[in-house]
Amino acid sequence: MGFDWGDFGVAVGLALVFEGLGYALAPDFMRRLYAMMLLEPVQRLRLMGAVAVCLGFVAIWAIRG
Repeated sequence: MGFDWGDFGVAVGLALVFEGLGYALAPDFMRRLYAMMLLEPVQRLRLMGAVAVCLGFVAIWAIRG
């Protein structure tokens, strides 16, 4: 199974859609969210990012298997 640039493009597009939804629908909430993130310790943000990456890989594996 080779790398499929089409699937990669769709994944990037979906990431942009989900990122943009917050700013389009609730920009004030996004500002508050980022302000709260500035107060979080770096290690906690790293851990949350690593957990999100792992969950993403598990979801892809479960769906695309």
